Amino acid sequence: MYLPKKNTIIYRFFTWYIKFIIKKDFTSFKHDSVSFQRDSSILIIANHFSWWDGFFIFYLNKIVFKKEFHVLVNAENYHKVSFLKYLGAFATSSGGKDVLNTLSYAGELLSNPNNLVLVFPQGKLHSNHAQEINFEKGVMQMINSSNKKINIIFAATFIDYFSSRKPSVFMYLHNWDTEEYISLQLLKSAYNKHYNTSLVKQTQIKE
Repeated sequence: MYLPKKNTIIYRFFTWYIKFIIKKDFTSFKHDSVSFQRDSSILIIANHFSWWDGFFIFYLNKIVFKKEFHVLVNAENYHKVSFLKYLGAFATSSGGKDVLNTLSYAGELLSNPNNLVLVFPQGKLHSNHAQEINFEKGVMQMINSSNKKINIIFAATFIDYFSSRKPSVFMYLHNWDTEEYISLQLLKSAYNKHYNTSLVKQTQIKE
């Protein structure tokens, strides 16, 4: 398992840099207001369609949730984008038992109310025009490995240009009131309901 690494100087630089490039490359960054229990950790489940996605949530965390940021990435990105590990990225180093250990580690993170963990359930990049978000099984392993005192936040993000030269970011957020029993199918269904509702809202925007 590849773990996050701490370096205060690198972390502060990229905190500034991510804010800078979002403001530089986008006309606006819009998101819903969302209520959450501040004494519980946050699991953000988000669609994955671009290089920007993790940075969007990192920035959102800085301005809204203000928790310790963590994100599950694949081993290739952990090494290829070397600074990610200083921003809270972790990854599996191999298959089998290491995958289970990594998911258990994510559950331990979620048992700490100071933490936020970002997961892209699709696993890989998909078009921003996707009609349904598929879920890998690992999400439930994370939840079941935690103390289950979690805010589960659904994030559906879309990008549109409209009349501007630069695009705008639209992030729709929802704090899911979990059932006593959570299954992968229930979680997937609830997220996709939010995603589809958000997609309808996005298509109704007029500028």
